[in-house]
Amino acid sequence: MDRGFSPCIALGGEPNKFENFKENSDYLREPLFTELKNDSNHFSNDALQLLKFHGSYQQDNRDKREKGKEKDWQMMLRLRSPGGRVSPDLFNALDSLSEKLGNRTLRVTTRQAFQMHGIRKDDLHQVINTVICSMGSTLAACGDISRNVMAPAAPFEKGAYPAARKLAQDIADLLSPKAAEEAYLELWADGDLAYKIKPSKRVKNAEIKQKESAVFSGDPKEPLYGSTYLPRKFKCAVTVQGDNSVDLLTQDIGIVVFTNPNGLLKGCNVYVGGGMGRTHNKEETFARIANPLGYVKAENILELIQSILALQRDYGDRKDRRHARMKYLINDRGIGWFRNEIKKYYMHGLEEIRPEPESKLEDYLGWHKQDRKRWFVGIPLLSGRLSGELKKGLNKIIQTYQLDVRLTPNQDLLLCNVGVQQLSSVKKSLDEIGIKDPKHPKKLERHAIACPALPLCGLAITEAERYLPNVLNRVETLLAKLKIEKSILIRMTGCPNGCARPYMAEIGLVGSGVNQYQLWLGGTPDLKTLAKPYLQKMPLNHLEKTIEPLLLDWKKTGLKHSLGKHISNRGDQFVLDLISGGLDLP
Repeated sequence: MDRGFSPCIALGGEPNKFENFKENSDYLREPLFTELKNDSNHFSNDALQLLKFHGSYQQDNRDKREKGKEKDWQMMLRLRSPGGRVSPDLFNALDSLSEKLGNRTLRVTTRQAFQMHGIRKDDLHQVINTVICSMGSTLAACGDISRNVMAPAAPFEKGAYPAARKLAQDIADLLSPKAAEEAYLELWADGDLAYKIKPSKRVKNAEIKQKESAVFSGDPKEPLYGSTYLPRKFKCAVTVQGDNSVDLLTQDIGIVVFTNPNGLLKGCNVYVGGGMGRTHNKEETFARIANPLGYVKAENILELIQSILALQRDYGDRKDRRHARMKYLINDRGIGWFRNEIKKYYMHGLEEIRPEPESKLEDYLGWHKQDRKRWFVGIPLLSGRLSGELKKGLNKIIQTYQLDVRLTPNQDLLLCNVGVQQLSSVKKSLDEIGIKDPKHPKKLERHAIACPALPLCGLAITEAERYLPNVLNRVETLLAKLKIEKSILIRMTGCPNGCARPYMAEIGLVGSGVNQYQLWLGGTPDLKTLAKPYLQKMPLNHLEKTIEPLLLDWKKTGLKHSLGKHISNRGDQFVLDLISGGLDLP
């Protein structure tokens, strides 16, 4: 939908009130700083808008809502962990904090970071301060800013994996705010600037250009972002050829690295304009997969990344927040306009996109050689939830052997740096806490993901994480009845914002009413095809009778393709007739 020229920094126009609010907040300080000191058990709406940039959302337990009584206010805290890395010390701190000051769980997000839930307002300073002192951070984990930068979690020391991890870390540091970081440390680390991000030399050289040409925001304190930051959230991911664990095409910027035989970065394919969030009954909002932008040499990749962000900063819609993501800018103006406009910010030119091999959703479950002397193990966690004896047992193993943790976009957890001499003892310790065969979870559980939804997410329309196990069991039972052994990629969310990226699934369930879901079909296991909405309000108890005719039709064709590819081959109307009961099956 072409909306013409929306109000933005580049073209002027009246912005929404939140833009003015950010500009007057003294780099995300007030009224948050003042409200942290008052006696209220929750923040005002103004303060919580700033709280997001510091890594936290205000929530209440909706299971405990009672008419006439105050809400059960609490905070969710999300970490900044580029590429999903969590040190043993940080994991230990999170485990302890979640037990003492949270709801006794940790949750792996679909962007490779931990979330804690159930933190009271009075405890928030202590929790974030402990995270910082344990060499973690929550800065820019939420808000109108570059979010956690993703990369393949596998700690392989071979091929292009080290280069991808290093680039993800550099991008995360490059796109971190400067003035807001000082405000963050002033508030949560008592002003101790020793905890400031320490970028690489390469990043420092790129940052010099943030005060030059069109990339410069005009604000010397916040040279890349300016005092209003971005119109909306901004997401980046880096990966290697053949590995689509990061859901590359759902990102604002997706990067595929190319290396020489020694693993040194040669250049990158760059994709732009992906994004999952949408709003029910607002057709002008939609999920979108990224366009190829071009290939860039290694020495210019950081300059290109910050140039793309600066273009979105200047041209993104600052009036309508539903229309503010970069995917709408590219959809409205076209990728040709975007390539031409980027020349004002980035002076080195782009080459044609380079050919890549077929990719797949890698999950790294089970045991793998990390390098000649070390191993790692991928542990499946359905919906990323860690609690009870499993959380306690894992922490004991991590501390005993001082193992790095890496979190995957599929909400699983890797234990890394296991020495050859430690292998048998770590395997025995895992077996003792119930992790006996991590390489072989149930087939539908392997790649299924869900958002938290109820009871804590304020945006949730209905259930997701709590219902997912039952949904998967029901579909497993149906597949067994039909004698279908192939797996299906299933994702589930409690609202249309798309945190679990349901619009890339073969079967996507998107909450649209109480125990009702939009049914999205046709994504593919390689995460390169966008699903389509077929039903708007399917009652969850109708799931089996809705999809059984489709599964039978798939079986009839010999199961030669994935379910998603089969749906695409059959065509929209044929599939709609099948799931609506409009066709008689032979």
